Amino acid sequence: MTKLKILAGAALAAGTMLGTAHAQDSVLVGHLADYTGPTSFVGKQYAPGVADAFKQINADGGIDGTLVELDTVDYAYKVPEAISLYKRWIGNGMVALQGWGTADTEALITFITRDEIPNISGSYSAHLTDPQGKNPNTKLPAPFNFFYGPSYSDACRALVQWASEDAKAKGIDNPTFVHTGDNHPYPNAPKEACAAYAEELGMTVAPPVVVPLAPGDFKAQCLTIKDTGAQYVYMGNLGGSVVSLIKSCNTVGVEATYMGNPWAGDYQTVEAAEAQNLIFPTSTPFYGADVPGMTLVKTILENGGGQVGDRPTHHYLRGVCAAYYMKEAMEWAKANGGITGKGIRDGMYQKSEWVPEGLEGVCLPSTWTPEDHRGLMTVAINSGSMTDGKAEIKEIAEIHLPRRDDWLGQ
Repeated sequence: MTKLKILAGAALAAGTMLGTAHAQDSVLVGHLADYTGPTSFVGKQYAPGVADAFKQINADGGIDGTLVELDTVDYAYKVPEAISLYKRWIGNGMVALQGWGTADTEALITFITRDEIPNISGSYSAHLTDPQGKNPNTKLPAPFNFFYGPSYSDACRALVQWASEDAKAKGIDNPTFVHTGDNHPYPNAPKEACAAYAEELGMTVAPPVVVPLAPGDFKAQCLTIKDTGAQYVYMGNLGGSVVSLIKSCNTVGVEATYMGNPWAGDYQTVEAAEAQNLIFPTSTPFYGADVPGMTLVKTILENGGGQVGDRPTHHYLRGVCAAYYMKEAMEWAKANGGITGKGIRDGMYQKSEWVPEGLEGVCLPSTWTPEDHRGLMTVAINSGSMTDGKAEIKEIAEIHLPRRDDWLGQ
C-alpha cells in the first residue's frame, strides 16, 4: 500500500531531515472535511486541526521518513460524496482515513472493515466502539473505527449524571430531561442510551423534540419543550441551530439548563447565543491553556494553513489529537511490518493511558483494545456564559464513567 510520489512541498518543509525535494516514500490518507455543509461551523475548526497537524508531522520528518500525503476534500456532509471519495482513495492506495460525520462514518463501516482501512473520525457515535460485536445489541461490529474523546452516548451520560447531581443541589425532586435534535444519525446517536441512563438515575424523560440541524425560528419547538417542564435540555445539534434554539426558547420563556453534545459548545457558540450557563463536554483544554502540549499546538497553528485565525476553538485541538494518534500508530506499523491499514489498526492497541508525544495535557490519556474502542471514559463538564460581551468558560465537573459492558457499542 506504500507508494512513491513527488511531494515537493512536503519534502521541502522537511528538507533539513529528508534532503531536497525528490521522490519520497509516502502514504495516502484520505480526509473528509465539511467546510460548506450543515456541520461546517465546527468542521472549519476540526478539519484544519487535522490538516495542520499532518503538515507539521511531515515538516518534522513524517513517519520516520515516510511522508503523509493527506488528501483533504470538502464533501459538504454528503454521504454519497463520502462513499465516492472513499472508493477513489482506495483505488489510489489509501492506508487510513480521517473521517467526519456520523451518517457517512456509519455508512462506511462495511467498506473499511472489508478493506482493512482504519478510520479516525470526527463522529463519536457509540455504534463505532464495539469492534467484535460483543454486545448483543450491537448492529454492526466496527473493528477499524476509532475516534478521540468520549462517545456521544457517554458524553450525554456524563451530562445527565451532572444534571442529576445539579438537581439535587437545587432541591428539584423530580427533574425532567429532554433530548432535542434533528432526525439524523448524528443527533440521534445517543438518544436511546442517554434516556435510559437518565431514567436509571431517577430522572423523568420527556418525549424527544425534533429540531432541524439548520438554523431557524424554533419557537414552536420551544413551546413544546416548555410544556414538558424539562429543567435539562440536551441539544444534539451544533452551531447556528443551537444558537437559534437558545434564542427562540428565551423568547418564549423557557426556563431550563441547556446541555450540548461535544460539538455544541465553544466560545463562538456562547457569544453568538448570548448564552448563560451553557453546559457542554470537552476532551481537551481550550487553546492557550497552561499545559506542556500547548507549545506544540501553537507551533502547529503558526505553521499551518491559517484557516482558523489566532484563536481556534477546542475542536481544532481535537483534530490535532486525532492526527497525532494516527501518526504514532503509523510509526508502530512501520516498525512492525509496514504502514498498512491493519498495521495502523494494530498500532492503536499498543499503549494504554496513551498521550501522543509532545501533546501532554492537550490529549487526555486514552486506551483502545481489540475488544473495546471506547478510548476515553473521562468527560470534563464546562459552563459557558456571556459576560461583558465575551464568553467566559469554566470547568465545573469531571465525570469518570464506568466501562460498563452493556454500554459497549450503545
